[in-house]
Amino acid sequence: MQKVPVSLWTLLAGMFIAPISIWIGQHHHLLPEQASQQAPLVDGFFNVMFTIAIALFLIVEGTILIFLFVYRRRTGDNSDGVPIEGNLALEIFWTAIPSVIVIGLGIYSVDVYNQMGGLEPGTHPHHVAHVSGTAMAASMNDNSQSQSLAAPNIGIGASPQTKNKPADLVVDVKGIQFAWLFNYPETGIVAGELHVPVGADVQLNLSADDVIHSFWVPQFRLKQDAIPGVPTELRFVATKPGVYPVVCAELCGGYHGSMRTQVVVHSPEDFNNWLTENQLAQKQEPQQIIAVNPDNLSPSEFLEPYVQEMGINAENMQSLVEEGNR
Repeated sequence: MQKVPVSLWTLLAGMFIAPISIWIGQHHHLLPEQASQQAPLVDGFFNVMFTIAIALFLIVEGTILIFLFVYRRRTGDNSDGVPIEGNLALEIFWTAIPSVIVIGLGIYSVDVYNQMGGLEPGTHPHHVAHVSGTAMAASMNDNSQSQSLAAPNIGIGASPQTKNKPADLVVDVKGIQFAWLFNYPETGIVAGELHVPVGADVQLNLSADDVIHSFWVPQFRLKQDAIPGVPTELRFVATKPGVYPVVCAELCGGYHGSMRTQVVVHSPEDFNNWLTENQLAQKQEPQQIIAVNPDNLSPSEFLEPYVQEMGINAENMQSLVEEGNR
């Protein structure tokens, strides 16, 4: 019987493995939902890597299973195996293929990183987007402040499409053990969670007071370290309204696992309402926001918020109080 050429077996195996790998690589559902402009770039790169990994897995494991069956020891065969000392062509092949794959993925990853804005941060002002011209001119007279503003940025900056354009919204983010603090310098709002409008170009200026923290939003496919003494930047555009977790991805101490908050992506109208509400709340006089001691309230004053919800009128309320005092 004529032996089937190895090249034909290789072609048949490729025709079988390729569609399976591509289908699994595009339909794995391993990643959370996409909620930023950067997410599809990362997912596309991940899908390519996963497709290659599935193909290699099928080739290697399939070859092992075939060899286990074809070259198994037969009953009564106690002879030695065929002595094989090397195959130069095979060694070149299995060295060249991984090399091509790694180099190709490296070039692809650099392109993705550049499209996300990873190659943009450099020596440019860290707070230029929200510092007025007068304040900038004054700060330039102070050498120490000038050096602070000119500190090199590290992280994910403007994409090639938004290069040299100021961000729509700038938020200063500080990591401390074990919480995130969000400061909106243009409005003076300070919050414990991040609020951004959908479709806006947002720039986060990250810093840390104690140890290294890492700001990570899985749905955005973005993660950036907050490093003490080193300004870092994370710039993104949210594309889907919703509430997404913010996780510290750098071991920062005993309560690292609880260093979590959330980013709330609003519609533009809801975001403007949130800004207005928080500006009013944070501009109230101290006596307006101090908690009231219930011991200092009369029974009618204490019960007033509850009886309004229950629909009890003032006359019935007064009679109930008088009855209770008897």
